[in-house]
Amino acid sequence: MEERTLVLKVGYRGADFSGYAAQEGERTVAGELERALTTLFRRPCELTCAGRTDAGVSAISQYVSIPVTTDELEGREPRRLWRSLMALTPEDISIKGLYSAPEGFSARFDAQGRSYRYRIACGNAQPVLAWDHAWWLRSTLDAKVMDEAARALVGEHDFRSFCKVSSAERLLADGRSTSRLLRHVRVHEECEAGEDLVMIDVEGNAFLHNMVRIMVGTLVEVGRGNRPVEWVAQALDARDRRAAGPTAPAKGLVFANVSYPEGLLLPLC
Repeated sequence: MEERTLVLKVGYRGADFSGYAAQEGERTVAGELERALTTLFRRPCELTCAGRTDAGVSAISQYVSIPVTTDELEGREPRRLWRSLMALTPEDISIKGLYSAPEGFSARFDAQGRSYRYRIACGNAQPVLAWDHAWWLRSTLDAKVMDEAARALVGEHDFRSFCKVSSAERLLADGRSTSRLLRHVRVHEECEAGEDLVMIDVEGNAFLHNMVRIMVGTLVEVGRGNRPVEWVAQALDARDRRAAGPTAPAKGLVFANVSYPEGLLLPLC
């Protein structure tokens, strides 16, 4: 039987999930998706994702892949398959698209880049529509100064200072690198649904555990005036988690997109 790979583009609201990865006794995104696909294909289904998210983190365009046979797809009209998956998944998961990829495709290892957006609501008035997906700070931030400080993070660096300690220790013990390439980091103000927010957009080849949230917490220290612009570069050079700022709350973070080589994913619907 000829093998193919089915790829799902999914979004989810992270508030009620214990992260993406399947965990015994916990409600997770992978657990819900695997349950739906197991029901659909009537066999155990193990997924590969472009990037695992922590508890409370949402996604707009996450990609997951699963090996399938042509027999399993034969006779399944793509839109009917799509509707079946939507019916089998809960309301806080959205099946945004289906794709076909060659045998051996991996949503994780074939990804060329990943991007995140972090939202911050500032001021004494709590946000309304952004409440579930923004960090509410009862203070002001200087977005321009934060953007200036963020430039030190662009490029290929050892981001050990911006990684959860236990995760960094495991990587180093396994002989793996804590270096990553960031192509773009931007801090700017934007009005979204009538509310003024500070946005932090980050794009890179891959990310360490808690990396974006620690970057955000560090930049916020600069934006509040607690640290100078130069401190971000100094924290990066230290390669020590204690040198960087706090870890920002999960609910402000959204997994925004994944890039793949052109033509690798063929839309089914």
